[in-house]
Amino acid sequence: MTTGPVIVIGGGAAGLMAAGRAGEKGARVILLEKNRVLGRKVRISGKGRCNVTNAGELRAFIENYPGNGEFLYSAFHKFFNDDLRQLLESLGVSLKVERGGRVFPQSDQAADIVNALERYLQQGAVEVRREETVRKILLEKDCVTGVKTDSGTVNTSCVIVATGGKSYTATGSTGDGYRWAHEAGHTISPLRPALAPLNTREEWVKELQGLSLKNVEAVLRAGDKVLGREFGEMLFTHFGVSGPIILTLSRWVARAEAHGDLLLQINLKPSLDVEKLDNRLQRDFQIYQRKQIKNALDDLLPKRLIPIIIKLSGIAPEKFVHQITRKERAVLIELLTALPLFVSGCRPLDEAIVTAGGVSLKEVNPKTMESKLVQGLYFAGEILDIDGYTGGYNLQAAFSTGYVAGDAAANRLGY
Repeated sequence: MTTGPVIVIGGGAAGLMAAGRAGEKGARVILLEKNRVLGRKVRISGKGRCNVTNAGELRAFIENYPGNGEFLYSAFHKFFNDDLRQLLESLGVSLKVERGGRVFPQSDQAADIVNALERYLQQGAVEVRREETVRKILLEKDCVTGVKTDSGTVNTSCVIVATGGKSYTATGSTGDGYRWAHEAGHTISPLRPALAPLNTREEWVKELQGLSLKNVEAVLRAGDKVLGREFGEMLFTHFGVSGPIILTLSRWVARAEAHGDLLLQINLKPSLDVEKLDNRLQRDFQIYQRKQIKNALDDLLPKRLIPIIIKLSGIAPEKFVHQITRKERAVLIELLTALPLFVSGCRPLDEAIVTAGGVSLKEVNPKTMESKLVQGLYFAGEILDIDGYTGGYNLQAAFSTGYVAGDAAANRLGY
């Protein structure tokens, strides 16, 4: 016999959607969130702008979840990017599509997304209990019987675990859900950082802290093998590098860290081949032939990067352009097309945008998000062993799996 209410643990993207959908179907729903504020991680996503989804087609979408993307087919067929956009717009959020199909709120305010989802909860009469910490999920004979919180016990036959991963612990993602899943008999794939900034060996990156480069190509190598190649935007930090293309490449770094340093090469001028770049450099040198090299690269590079390139080239900064040899010019071209950085590893898991690893997908029904081991136990969002690249893919996965879990839990109770 199934009894209610639907208990949703976690008030992030997946939990808000799960609770909203179950409430929309008429189920009694209690959302338990240990923070005072809902959607804390959503509020800081996309640098505070919230890249809610991507406008891409289904096949291309799936390819942005390396390894386990096929698991999402059923969820996306039930609730995909157009469905999400329609829901958010019906809740009063105007959206826009930017480069690469990235979808943002028109206001560029992530809080608008959270506020809209809170209205979704209100429409479904969801009971929200803030600052309510869950200690244990109660089980009996491979069935859910309730949850134990700091305030007492809530009896139920339906629990949706949407506690997120283990990154950004300040937002409340402390990994509790993995422990409960393990206690219920689930396999937890090793947790590692995904979409994480990278540490580099070079000290000179500190001089470039805050410098953003657009339209560059980054190539990650392990010896002669190319692990990954990305085009777009990157950022220098006091510890190394970050930005969209670096975050995407970090997946390979996390897997290869045990094998020592990796080489990251930055092509600062990917639209030019070596011959065209050499011609460009010669034209600039002709124009600035009476200047010192340190004052002759302003048309080619950001000002803060020029002294670094010159230092790495071994050319004296005071050397006049007309004295630059062909060999020295070749060294400059090599640096412009393959600026080397030795990567020592990813930043800690706590600094990663997304956690890779989690509840094994082999033990979860992709059509309902229900555990195959425990009746009435559902998982949604980052707790699952699935993660995507940047561009709105991770939030869409959270929203879709949350929607499916909420819908299935309500169905279980007869709604």
